[in-house]
Amino acid sequence: MSGQLAAAEPYATRFETEVTSIDGKRVWLERSYFYAESGGQPADRGRIGDAEVVDVQLEDGEPVHVLAEEPSFRVGRRVLCSIDWSFRMYCMRAHTASHVLYGAGRRLLEDLGYGGFDIGEEKVRVDLETGTEIDDETLIELNELVNRAVWESRPVSWESVPVAEAREREDVAFNEATEDGAFRKGRVRIVTIGGKDENGNGGNGVGTGGFGRNGAGPKVVTSSGGDEPIGDGSGSGLGDDTWDVAACGGTHVRNTREIGPVTVLGRSNPGEGLTRVELAVGPAAIERRTAEKRAVFDAKRTLGASIADVGEEVTRVVDDREELADRVATRERQLAASRLTGEDACVIERGGGGDGDGNGDRDGENWLVATVGDLPVDAVSDAVREHTGPDGDGPVDADVVGVVALGGDETTFAVVGSAAPEVQPATAVLEELGAEFGGGGGGSDRLAQGGGFDAAPETIGRYLDRE
Repeated sequence: MSGQLAAAEPYATRFETEVTSIDGKRVWLERSYFYAESGGQPADRGRIGDAEVVDVQLEDGEPVHVLAEEPSFRVGRRVLCSIDWSFRMYCMRAHTASHVLYGAGRRLLEDLGYGGFDIGEEKVRVDLETGTEIDDETLIELNELVNRAVWESRPVSWESVPVAEAREREDVAFNEATEDGAFRKGRVRIVTIGGKDENGNGGNGVGTGGFGRNGAGPKVVTSSGGDEPIGDGSGSGLGDDTWDVAACGGTHVRNTREIGPVTVLGRSNPGEGLTRVELAVGPAAIERRTAEKRAVFDAKRTLGASIADVGEEVTRVVDDREELADRVATRERQLAASRLTGEDACVIERGGGGDGDGNGDRDGENWLVATVGDLPVDAVSDAVREHTGPDGDGPVDADVVGVVALGGDETTFAVVGSAAPEVQPATAVLEELGAEFGGGGGGSDRLAQGGGFDAAPETIGRYLDRE
């Protein structure tokens, strides 16, 4: 059984080996440096002989290579294998970046735990368990610490140690049930992002004065090779010069400087107790930085402010806009209220009984019908509510029990308010208009509104006044 040789020798991308078994498109090799999909890291791509490898999976600890089509070679043949270096290196950079992100999280977040990891072609996601709210400012701090760790050229190393020895180390936490890719024959693979490099760069370097904003250590040490939290919450036990230590079966670069450009993209909530932080590595990170830079420069130019003052100026503009919107909304409500009693308003009688010959045996109820032009329906609705509601001024004429306000620009809307919903519910009037002119809407017996009517406000007004 060869296991995940790629994790031990991630820079090996061309090798010759013997084909030991073939089952259709599935191929087994004597030795393989193809990385099999595990713990959030995708499988390597490449070729075995002249056949394209589209997937690699672990079965009983052995990599199984899935080809695009059945191979031309036979069992026992020696084949030259090549791994897609561009994709392999991307995964090495992305996987190491996830460790660096977690190391940054240890310095900023309290009660930190690990909830999952995944490398996508455009972005990497790391799920964190923490009692700290990860807001925009925290994302900015995480982004800064990650990039400082990359700049500081911290060495990345991996070693295989006895499981018993690893259990005794305070700086390592692991779980054999979820980290099986890191375990083999009683030994566990430990990945460490250390302190100073050969040129003296690195060290603590970040000026945090220990882990956590308050010097608190993380709840667990992450292992990017699994999908569940690991450790017992007893703290990191890391020295000042160590950025991160993890039991991990993935592939990594030898130095953080090889990670290249990294940009923290954002956050989301994938489930209870989890915060997902997403980051981009390489070209996707450069594209995101370019987009952010362009947005900042556009804002700087539009606002006529320096980059340092853009945030403050945007806040001022938003406050001014909200104040103006409130003023406009107040004026629109006032205008709508004035139109309910203006020259385009009239009182009609609705609901009277009769004997069929035009002689009514009871009087109808008085309703106010008004056209309000192209005012926003929300402003009209507020005006109608104030005009007919129990908390409003009530109808100008005490004998009026309801209001129908008709307006709109391209299509007609209606807002119906009833001061006596038990006698003439607003929804009944709206349903009548819908049956006659199409459209639809809804509401309560006291206030209802609808739109999409296929007639002008004046036409609907004449229909209501037909009696």
